[in-house]
Amino acid sequence: MLSSSFWPGICAFLSVMLATFVLIEFGLYVAARYRERYLAEASTELDDVLIQMPARRVLDLSLALATSGIIISIILMSTLVEGYSWKWGIFVALFFGVVLFLLPRLVLRQLKVRRLEKFNFQLEDALGVISSSLKAGFSINQALEEVAEQNIHPISVEFRLLIQEIRLGVPVEQALENMNRRLRSEDFELVATAILTARQTGGELTGTLERVASLIRERVRISNKVRALTALGRLQAILIALTPVALLIGLWWINPVMIRAFVTNPIGIALLIVAGIFDVIGFLIIRRIVTIEV
Repeated sequence: MLSSSFWPGICAFLSVMLATFVLIEFGLYVAARYRERYLAEASTELDDVLIQMPARRVLDLSLALATSGIIISIILMSTLVEGYSWKWGIFVALFFGVVLFLLPRLVLRQLKVRRLEKFNFQLEDALGVISSSLKAGFSINQALEEVAEQNIHPISVEFRLLIQEIRLGVPVEQALENMNRRLRSEDFELVATAILTARQTGGELTGTLERVASLIRERVRISNKVRALTALGRLQAILIALTPVALLIGLWWINPVMIRAFVTNPIGIALLIVAGIFDVIGFLIIRRIVTIEV
């Protein structure tokens, strides 16, 4: 005869199995959706910097860096730290794994920012070439080809893509809009608007481009001056953000017993988390203050 606890035990076992199955399915669904979004965003960022690499490679590199960071951090902490606790060791290892997983995407975004800055810096000279070509009697397409043939990276590459689209039958207006959408540059948006307006109204494009070039030159001058004036503020933001981390590492090296007692106490852990949050907030506030849009 079955005991009175048999059926409740079976029900509890089935409930746990069902809940585990639901959690696994939900985790797989979230992971698949995140993977699709990650690949789509990585593909767009690779296209923005014109790197011929499958987006899957970026994901593989991120996973490899995260895995290596977790393994290396666990090995280093277990061998160098006295009284190593696996609980906190795994927590620190996961933190380094997350940071290293995000690193390739951060590098791509930084490359995109650098490339856009270089493009905007070269745009003034490109407008001078276009204006001179128009004065010499060239058409707008021929003037754009003159910039594309200069072989100056990255602006010649972008204008070469523009010329290729025009040769494939894409209207000049649509090709300029595609280039503007691809670059997302405020300076080039002025150029595209000037060219489109002159083509629609029949105005003098040469004088318009010269005025736009003068405007871009002034913006670059003011932007460089602002960056020079706010350089100290940006350095202070970095130093203020790194000082607590350096202080914690130094105290751990000088008196590890005191710091170990601090990080194993719930109150100490909570204070560290609060300090880290305020440190990040202070860094972002200072960066916000010294970031001036021109």
